[in-house]
Amino acid sequence: MPLQLDLAPVAGFVALMATAAVEDIRRLVIPNGVIVGLCLLWPFHLATAPIATMAAGMASIGCAVTVFFAGALLFSCGLTGGGDVKLLAAAALWAGPDKILPLLALMGLLGGLLGLFVLSPICLDFLGFRRRLPTGPSEITAVLTKPVVPYGVAIATAALIVTILPSFG
Repeated sequence: MPLQLDLAPVAGFVALMATAAVEDIRRLVIPNGVIVGLCLLWPFHLATAPIATMAAGMASIGCAVTVFFAGALLFSCGLTGGGDVKLLAAAALWAGPDKILPLLALMGLLGGLLGLFVLSPICLDFLGFRRRLPTGPSEITAVLTKPVVPYGVAIATAALIVTILPSFG
């Protein structure tokens, strides 16, 4: 079996998206290094992809810029996090114009499910609040009154499903 060079950037994409999801769960932060890594890997993906063209590359850049500016507008209104905007723009770069709508639709669906999970009592068990005695009622009240959704998990999962799975199907 010959070495397929196009799998190296794809493996990097998978690793970086997984890192973004894990860090968003752990610290509610998506490291800038992950975003930079995704953007630096993309030209190698474009260069090694079997049917990539310069026009497809420019269209992907246009998609990413459009998603970034729309996300920046949402961020300025306090509706989303800055790391989520950057991660979604990087995911749009990899998805390109032909997969951007499935990416956004699946991300919305997964984000909604994640939001329901965060609001559910199961989430308190998952976070460990019910297994130990809280230091006070404010600890649980803070989670219930202002729940935080690690939306990077939904973005990364949708990006992996939409971008990677069709390559292996």
